[in-house]
This record gives sequence, structure tokens and C-alpha cells, in this order.
Amino acid sequence: MRIAFLTAPEGVEQIELTDPWQAVVDAGDDPVLVSTKSGRIQAFNHLDKADTFPVDEVVGEATAESFDGLVLPGGVANPDALRMDDRAVSFVRDFFDLGRPVAAICHAPWTLVEADVVSDRVLTSWPSLRTDISNAGGTWVDEQVRICEDGPNTLITSRKPDDLEAFCEALVSEFAKSSAKPA
Repeated sequence: MRIAFLTAPEGVEQIELTDPWQAVVDAGDDPVLVSTKSGRIQAFNHLDKADTFPVDEVVGEATAESFDGLVLPGGVANPDALRMDDRAVSFVRDFFDLGRPVAAICHAPWTLVEADVVSDRVLTSWPSLRTDISNAGGTWVDEQVRICEDGPNTLITSRKPDDLEAFCEALVSEFAKSSAKPA
């Protein structure tokens, strides 16, 4: 499976990118770094600059149709930048329209709120997004990982880096189930 990892040019929480990325690789699938600009993205360890990573594809040129699933890593600045980019928001929405699985952790559901895809869905996130999710018609829960199938696709969400092990297990398992479904 080809799995898109969507990030802004800077601000992604590094461990929320690298741990799920490695889980996808370990599952035998192909992670692809998609961003709003070409070149390299700047990851962060909370507020401190961390490593940079090469962008594989650029939003606007990449299409959801060419991927089997989407991972949205968090970091406060990352989803805040993504939700201000119409092409990124459309890219995210397209995964829901196509019925493809999406996994989002920490602050990443901000982009889901902007894409208008959380209505009638149950999800978790960093606690400060609770009101945003509720105002967008979603139900926020305080759980390590939440798998919601009450919509056009499977939505996997987690709260924070401490939940990464459960998040990675859930996304690999749910993405594999999705790929096994007849088209």
C-alpha cells in the first residue's frame, strides 16, 4: 500500500512522523511524504528544531486517488499551517470522499475540522481541540486511540506522543483491513 504522510513545510512533531512512518515500513508498505512545498520539511521536538526530511510529492500535484491511506502527524504548528492551505484541506477531504482510511494524532484533527469531515464522527486528539471538534459536529473522547467507522471511511485518532504505540498498531491494522476490502 502507498500511504501518504501529509505535513506542512515546518512544525510537524518529529516522533509523530517517524514512529508511524516506521510502522508502515515494518508492515511492508510504502510511506510517501507529501507537503505543501517541495524540498525538505523541518520537524520539531516540541518547540525545538529537530531533523529535516525530504518531500516526495507536493499537494496539488499528488492526488488522494494514488494512495491507499493518509496519516496526519501532529505538532501545533503543522496542522495549523495545513488548515490554512486550501489544497491540503482538499487533499484530506478527498480521502474521506474516496472512503480511504485516515489516521490523525495530537493536534492533527484541526485539519480534519477545516476539511469538514468530523461531523457525526467520534474521535480523540490533544485535549485543547475538544471544543473545535465539538463545534464541528464531532464527539470528542479522551481515549488513547479511537477507531471510528461511522462514516465513509475508517478514522483512527490518538491524543499525544505517549499514545504512539497504540496509534501505530491501530493504523497498521486498520489500513490492512481496508486494503483487503473489495474495491
